[in-house]
Amino acid sequence: MSGVSSFEIFAGIFDGFRITATVTALGALYAIPFALVFGMAQYLTTGGVRLAITAIIEFWRSSAVIILLFLFYYVLPVVGIHLSAITVSSMVLGLNTGGYGSQAVRAGLQSLERGQVEAALALGLRRGHALYLIELPQALRRMAPAFVNLFIQLIKGTALVSLVTLTDMTFRAKEIAELSYNPIGVYTSLLLAYFVVCYPVTVFGRWLEQHMGQGRELTHEL
Repeated sequence: MSGVSSFEIFAGIFDGFRITATVTALGALYAIPFALVFGMAQYLTTGGVRLAITAIIEFWRSSAVIILLFLFYYVLPVVGIHLSAITVSSMVLGLNTGGYGSQAVRAGLQSLERGQVEAALALGLRRGHALYLIELPQALRRMAPAFVNLFIQLIKGTALVSLVTLTDMTFRAKEIAELSYNPIGVYTSLLLAYFVVCYPVTVFGRWLEQHMGQGRELTHEL
């Protein structure tokens, strides 16, 4: 396989795109609810409850993803808990991304003018209704660019799932590099493959920043 062309290498790497896309999609299903629920909870609560919520967020946000992958895939079976590689990968990457996303949610809510909520409460609206009807719709516009950036990080994070035996683009690149004896060409192609996947999302994120604004401000607050 030493005479493989650059196009064949690139096409071979993209054989793993299905796994990369699947982990990304399932990871987003973990990340978005986690970010919204825990971000709003951290914004609304105080005292010990907020401390507990923050501890959960920081566990997923601050822990090394590679260690969590090994822990859930290789260590849990020792105590009788068996999770598939897809489940472990999407959960770990999704909740790690969700930890960062929760801070985007919190920052988006805190960036709003407090006078709106105070006026709503003065008119008899309940706190929860004020959150869902007044604050959250506005905050979501401000969170959107930050969430696009986190989605890109989620895609790039899938490069680690080959460590738990998933045949993603990185795993395919390792296989091709071993067979072709051309690591420079293979890993350059892998870099290009991730660029092809991520760049359209980056362009979309820039469009959101221009049309919704405040994306950079929220990113700096995280």
